Order: sequence, then C-alpha cells, then structure tokens
Amino acid sequence: MENFDLIEKNISNYFQVEGFHSTEEGSYFVIYDYDHDKFSWLIQDMAEIGYIPFMEPYGENYRIGIAEKPEKRKSNIYINIVLFVVTVATTIYAGYMVGNQNIWSGVAFSIAILSILGVHESAHFFAARKHGVEATLPYFVPAPTLIGTFGAVINVKSPIPDKNALFDLGFSGPIAGIIVTIPVLITGILLSTVVPIDSGAGMFNPPPLMAIFMYFLAPTVPAGYMLQIHPVLFAAWVGIIVTMLNLMPVSFLDGGHISRSLFDGKTHQIISMMGIVVTVVLGWITMAILMFLILFFTKKHPGALDNASKLTRGRKIMALVMLIILILCLSPIPTNSL
Repeated sequence: MENFDLIEKNISNYFQVEGFHSTEEGSYFVIYDYDHDKFSWLIQDMAEIGYIPFMEPYGENYRIGIAEKPEKRKSNIYINIVLFVVTVATTIYAGYMVGNQNIWSGVAFSIAILSILGVHESAHFFAARKHGVEATLPYFVPAPTLIGTFGAVINVKSPIPDKNALFDLGFSGPIAGIIVTIPVLITGILLSTVVPIDSGAGMFNPPPLMAIFMYFLAPTVPAGYMLQIHPVLFAAWVGIIVTMLNLMPVSFLDGGHISRSLFDGKTHQIISMMGIVVTVVLGWITMAILMFLILFFTKKHPGALDNASKLTRGRKIMALVMLIILILCLSPIPTNSL
C-alpha cells in the first residue's frame, strides 16, 4: 500500500491501532475503539491526501479499510436542461396518445408525471446535500414508451458518510414522490368518467393505495359501464409503480439503500434476492432481470463509509412506514396495455 506510514499515522491520530492485516477480503487496520466524530474527522484528513477510509465492526473490535479517492468529473447542467426539455415533449406526446389525442390531456399528464419524478429525485438531491454528499441535479430520461420516459436519476459523486445518511438518501425519494402522487391520484380520479364498456380497453387491478382512494372518490359504475381513467390518473398509477419498484430492497435501489442501512452485507444480499422474487411474482420480469444483473454482476453494496454507526430510533420507525408504503403500492403488471 502506497503511503502506508502516512495512512497509519492519520488513523493513529484518532484511534488505537491493534495492527494491519492482509486477507483474501483485502487489507485493513484493526482498531480497538469506535467514535463517530473521530471517524468523520479521519474521513476529512484522508481526503486531503487522496484516500477514503471505510469502517465496519470486526468481532469485538473494528476494522478500517482504505481506498484511493476517485477523480470527480465536473457536471454539465446543460445536459440536465436539454434532457428535461426533451422529456417534456415526449411525455406530452405520451399523454396526448393516452388521452384520445387531446393536447390538454397530454399537457396534464406531462405535468403530473414530471412532478412526481422531479420531486422524487430532488428529494434525493437535497438529502445528499444535507449530509455533505456530492450529487448532480436530476437527469430526466426521455423515451419512446407508453409514458414517454424511463424516469429520472441523480448521480451521487461522493461516498455516503454513515448509516443515517444512507437511510436518508434511500427513503427521501420514495416518501417525497408518494406525497406528490396522492394529490395527483385524487385529481385523476375526479377527472375520470364513466363510459360504456369498450371491449378493447385494457383492464388492470389497481394497487391497494389506488384502490382505497377510488373506493371513496370514484363515481359509481353501473353494469355495462367502466371507468375511463384520465391521463392524470394514469400518471398517478405510474407514480405508484415507480415507488413500488424503487422501494424493492434490492442492491442500489432506494429500498436497497434502506435495507443496507439496517442490515449487514450478507443479510442485505439475502433480502435483495427476496425482493427480486417478489418482483418476478408480480410479473415485472424486465425489471426483475435488471435487478438480478445489478445484484450479481456489479460490485456489492458497500454501505456507508461508517458501517459501525447506528440508525436513530426515528429512522427505524420510518423504515416500518416505508415497508407499509411498499405494501400499499404492490401491484401486478397489467395483463393488457392501459
């Protein structure tokens, strides 16, 4: 290891070092004690000499591994702007087609779906900023699909410091997205109309969250008729599905971040496989395949830099809330196109 003496000196400034070990898992320093604040200071000192430390429990002690700090590429905000403008156009067109070629239905759909996706990713961005994690603004991804987009993402460009930060980055997007989805859902139900049954219309089972609101707000549908969903209601359904898939506790998905903040690496792998099985059972095969590839053909989720830290009580309670939200959003893939 280059700069071994300098690295050991930095660690010794904050912790009592038991020794240095090299195994098949890698090389690491074993220390006797743990202190969250001291490790935070160590992260800053190591960053100045081009390294990143990461800590985890090791028997009755703790171990600190070292990785070289990667170079950061400068973000180009013009890419974000161009992608957003193109996605506005593709989602308007998608809504136009779903809404029986009505331009205002297209605009309404675009506003609804981009609000849900935008708030979801913006929440991740602000959670990252709160914890000193570098992240880009949201990238919207236009696509020639039924909804006009593949969603939106942010790029996290620096390590996540501790388990509380990892949890916040995971839960912030889904909770913000579902909060926006609910008024979109209510509006969409109120805009939907009762029409005679069309034999060519797609049928689907609404997820529990959607079914609850429809029970109280949807108009009565007499025999021989059906509820023709408005594009805004379709956008709400998409928002619920996006929340469901993101909350699957798999690998680097939002639910995966939450799971990794709660459990160790091996348990996280098992829970990830369970999430993939649930996704397959619900019929979202393409997404399940992507989850499988990410889980088994990319690096394992490393967790936070400080994997010895503890989640706060409030975050543990919020983890249960997110599990309830996931259950309320569970939905099988429609057998026919909407």
